[in-house]
Amino acid sequence: PTRLTTSSLRAGSRALAKDADLAHVIKEVGPCKIEITGGGFAVLARSILSQQISTKAARSIRRNLQDLLPRRRLAAAPILSLSDQQLQSAGISAQKRGYLRDLAERTVDGTLNFRRLARADEETVIDELTQVRGIGRWTAQMYLMFGLGRPDVFAPDDLGLQNAVRDLRALPARPSAGELDEIARAWRPWRTVAAWYLWRSLDGLGLG
Repeated sequence: PTRLTTSSLRAGSRALAKDADLAHVIKEVGPCKIEITGGGFAVLARSILSQQISTKAARSIRRNLQDLLPRRRLAAAPILSLSDQQLQSAGISAQKRGYLRDLAERTVDGTLNFRRLARADEETVIDELTQVRGIGRWTAQMYLMFGLGRPDVFAPDDLGLQNAVRDLRALPARPSAGELDEIARAWRPWRTVAAWYLWRSLDGLGLG
C-alpha cells in the first residue's frame, strides 16, 4: 500500500487546491505537515489511554505507565507482567486496563501482527483492529492515517470533520456521516490530506 511522504503530501495539497473552498484553507494553513508515527502496539496503547479524557490527563497517565516499564517503553509483554494494582496506580481505569490487556495479549500471541497490518488494505486493517476491545472504527482510521500514513482514509463519523465541512461549504447544518462520505469522494485519492486540512481549519486560523 502507498504511504505518505513529503513529496506526496505536496502532490496531495496541489490536487486538493483544485477545490476552491479547500484552496482557501490550504493557502491559510500552509504546507501539510502530517507526522507519521509508525504503526505498532504503542500507537494503539496511547489511543486507548487517551479515550474520553483531556490531552493533559492522558499524557500524565502515559508517563505514569511508562515509569513502570523497562526503558519507559510501551511494549506488550512488559505491560502484561504488571499487576492490576500497578496499572491502577498509574491512573488507568478498570475498563481501560481490560482494553490494554486485550491489546497486549493479542500482540504477544500474534493474533495482531503489525507487520502484516502494514501491508494489508484499509478495510482489513479496520476489521482486525476493531476485534480488540476498546478499539472502534474511528481509532482504526486514525491508525491508518497517522500510524501507517495511508493517503486516502477519511472518518465521516468524526464530529470535527462534520463541523469543518459545514463551515467549508456554508451548509445550513452539520452533514451526516453518509452525506460527508459522499462529499469526501471528490477528494480521492487524498482524503487523509483533506482531513488534516479540515481539522486545521477548526484551529481558529481566521478562515472564512
